[in-house]
Amino acid sequence: MLGKIKSFGEFAYDFVIGDDWVVAAGVVIALAITYGLAHAAKVSAWWLIPVVLVALLPISLWRAIRKH
Repeated sequence: MLGKIKSFGEFAYDFVIGDDWVVAAGVVIALAITYGLAHAAKVSAWWLIPVVLVALLPISLWRAIRKH
């Protein structure tokens, strides 16, 4: 049973974090800001996630190219 939990944890980490933890952190931060804007400020903030992803893509590619 413990081996299955460990295997699932490793899968979840690899799926969410993947190759670039910066992108994962950026998405989590963008989701938190979107939630805050939508609930606290009553702003329609659906557009924030695509904007952040478009900004994070070149950063991720640059980091991947620089790493190799």
